[in-house]
Amino acid sequence: MIRSPTFLIVALAVAAAATGLYLEHRRLHPPPPQGITVADVGDFPPDATFLTVDGKPRQLSDWRGKRVLVNFWATWCAPCRREMPLLSENAVRYRDRNVAVVGVAEDTAGAVRGFLASRPVAYPVLLADTDAPGGSLSFGNMRRVLPYSVLIGTDGRIVRRKLGTFSQKELDEWLATPP
Repeated sequence: MIRSPTFLIVALAVAAAATGLYLEHRRLHPPPPQGITVADVGDFPPDATFLTVDGKPRQLSDWRGKRVLVNFWATWCAPCRREMPLLSENAVRYRDRNVAVVGVAEDTAGAVRGFLASRPVAYPVLLADTDAPGGSLSFGNMRRVLPYSVLIGTDGRIVRRKLGTFSQKELDEWLATPP
């Protein structure tokens, strides 16, 4: 059976488009590295030990029974730096409502110490490795973009996730009403 050149061109175009869509999907949703479990909404977060900027271990279970807004950031991330004063204000604002804000820097301890010396915040800041349990990837940040935030309910499960910065209205929606 002889096929027309138009048919072959259309078939090649469809195949190229399908391949392009598949590759774009894989770029936006890459699989996690081997050995990393990615938590979803409704799951318990990874059982990870974070470090303070002074090297002391901390775990999310230290805030058990509270709603915890975990904000992943880095000193080199301009949107993260712009968001921190808002998070700091709300850490104070919601502290008496059983809410804790915890910053988790995917950065070096030295860079974080230097940054916080000139721009202190009213919430604890911890350190995590990007691709290790406790890094934003293991909390569902498949795009690996910062800032990335997760709300953990009083039962210890992930309630919400957000890629990008918060507005005051969004923070009020997340923090004012218990999930």
